[in-house]
Amino acid sequence: MERSRDTGKSARGGKRLGYVGLGKMGFNMVERLAEKGYRTVVFDINKDAIERAAAIPSEPASDIVSLVRVLRKPRLIWLMLPHEAVDPFLKELSPLLDRGDTIIDGGNSYYKDSIRHADELALKGIEFLDAGVSGGPAGARNGACIMVGGKKDHFDRYEHLFCDLSLKDGYGYMGGPGAGHFVKMIHNGIEYGMMQALAEGFAVMKASPFNLDLKGVADLFNHGSVITSRLVGWMKDAFDKYGQDLGVISGSAAQSGEGLWTIEAGKEFGVPTPIIEGSVNFRTVSKARPSYAGQIISALRNQFGRHDVFKS
Repeated sequence: MERSRDTGKSARGGKRLGYVGLGKMGFNMVERLAEKGYRTVVFDINKDAIERAAAIPSEPASDIVSLVRVLRKPRLIWLMLPHEAVDPFLKELSPLLDRGDTIIDGGNSYYKDSIRHADELALKGIEFLDAGVSGGPAGARNGACIMVGGKKDHFDRYEHLFCDLSLKDGYGYMGGPGAGHFVKMIHNGIEYGMMQALAEGFAVMKASPFNLDLKGVADLFNHGSVITSRLVGWMKDAFDKYGQDLGVISGSAAQSGEGLWTIEAGKEFGVPTPIIEGSVNFRTVSKARPSYAGQIISALRNQFGRHDVFKS
């Protein structure tokens, strides 16, 4: 991993960019960019999101053509879209761009797709960086952890942007195209396993005859224990907000795909991943067999990602 000491504003990169995707992560990131002195031209299919972003302030675009037209060359456009939306969006966007323009995919795209996107865009002279962003909506607003893949000179050109979006020392260059999303994928796979272990352990404690104060246990664990972590802190917060029984939280734990991708990568590279595989299988089974462990995983997803995890 490489991180340069020179994070000043690039003469070519500047502090103006297009931003597409104003969901929980994207909206917060545009707010942070405004505070850092960036001028953003924003687009989202949700018109209400564009209207809210105008007050940040940012410049709303009515469509992609308008967004591209407003930006000066060489253009920089950050995408914060669901991975399944990236392919069709790039097919719409890339014909509108010129040689030397740059696209940054900041969503949770599959790393092999990002390698393909870099290759396809390179044929048109369009630069591409894949940025894995960790920290959830709070990180997007207050400083994230960002893992960047792509050509090194492209990373260097926009390093000031990654620096401004991250916590201190919270970004780095991972390697060639796809490396950023690959590292973020593995990060999320590890996250699956950690959440599963916490869920199982607290489910056993709840089932024990000791009538334990699980919020108190979570708080205690986060004061000097070996498993002190943000996840344990979020667990305490979930108990504080929803009660120890987590009654309103669904026991069917959803998943977004990165855990499964990590398992597939492990098989491809000949590396067993039984813990991560078990956690993915648990979430699949939990759809038909909800449980307290599933409620804990759902509650954690709500705490760090603001996912909708409530019982219907």
